[in-house]
Amino acid sequence: MAKKTEWKYEAAVERVEEILDEIESGELELTEVFDRFTVAVESLQQCELFLSTQREQVDLLLENLGDT
Repeated sequence: MAKKTEWKYEAAVERVEEILDEIESGELELTEVFDRFTVAVESLQQCELFLSTQREQVDLLLENLGDT
């Protein structure tokens, strides 16, 4: 049974940067550009969700800190 790897923000950002480098190289076929772009957008959406969730948690912690 394959072990599911843990998602990491930094790794996702690094992958997006790699994809952008691949696209900017001009060496990909157009279909590959669109495929890579789709992966990059999905990764960025995951990053945005992660950051939003973390921001909410920090806000909640700060709010609770003020209540003590």
